[in-house]
Amino acid sequence: MISPDNYPSKALKDAVEAISSLPGVGSRSALRLALHLLKQPADKIHHFAAAVDNLAEGVHYCRTCMMVSDGDQCAICADSRRDHKTICVVESVRDVMSIEATGQYHGVYHVLGGIISPINGVGPSDLTIKQLVARVAADVEVILALSGDVEGETTSFYIYRQIEASGCKVTTLARGLGFGDELEYADTLTLGRSIANRQAFKP
Repeated sequence: MISPDNYPSKALKDAVEAISSLPGVGSRSALRLALHLLKQPADKIHHFAAAVDNLAEGVHYCRTCMMVSDGDQCAICADSRRDHKTICVVESVRDVMSIEATGQYHGVYHVLGGIISPINGVGPSDLTIKQLVARVAADVEVILALSGDVEGETTSFYIYRQIEASGCKVTTLARGLGFGDELEYADTLTLGRSIANRQAFKP
């Protein structure tokens, strides 16, 4: 383990500290990545830094579904060929990407930005549930595609209670996914079948 005082360069130390702030990246891995970058031509390092820097200004959130986008509306919501009467509710942007990879779903999405987790201080008001409720009508199907753990089930139940009065159809993924499974780790075949064979949500 390299102590903060043993770095030969402050620039290297700063880079390691920045990289190690990412989730799942320890100081050793961060040092290895920083040293790898040092071996690259200056233009590649500048391109890498510019791409990361552009995340702050270049990425927007879709005004409809809260998916990341280059503009005010994402490509999925803007696509008239999608079924806009079917809304798949997911926890994160990564879940949208996982479902899209299956090629089995042709509706639109709603990204909550997390799940209800009192232990982590996340309540309903911290999520985009109000925006979802505003999108729901009697002729809409809402697919609750959240993880099957306690927090995911709690969030699904809360959402169901918020939208049931609209008379919309509420379904959930078929449990080809094991209890507690997260969508981003499911293989595309299992996830695709879970979407195709979705069933009525039972609170």
